[in-house]
Amino acid sequence: MVSAWDCFHFATLELVRSTPIKQRLICAYRRHLAILNEDQVPGEMRDSFKKIMRTLSGVKPLRGEDEVAASVRKMSNQEADDCAALIVETFGSLCRMPVTLSRTSASVVQLPVGPFYAETSAAVAKN
Repeated sequence: MVSAWDCFHFATLELVRSTPIKQRLICAYRRHLAILNEDQVPGEMRDSFKKIMRTLSGVKPLRGEDEVAASVRKMSNQEADDCAALIVETFGSLCRMPVTLSRTSASVVQLPVGPFYAETSAAVAKN
């Protein structure tokens, strides 16, 4: 599963490309933010995430386009800039969050020693 940090990181990288801002927003949403579920976003960032998602998918599409294309098409350049800034600000907030170590430590696994293993070990020892 891709983390919220990864999604916002890659969305931010989309926003620094040289293409027009509206095209960058569409790519950031489709490639990186659309795959993110609200419950994957830390509680402190959910309001920002919801606002971004509403902004990028809140307009009813015309025939042949999706909600994202319609929403971005209807934005002014200033609204597009503001949406991009909110994505970057949200990523910045995610970067400043304390890192919690949720990984469990690896444990040593004992392999069973049965007749097959004993015979193989004895044969290897002889050679």
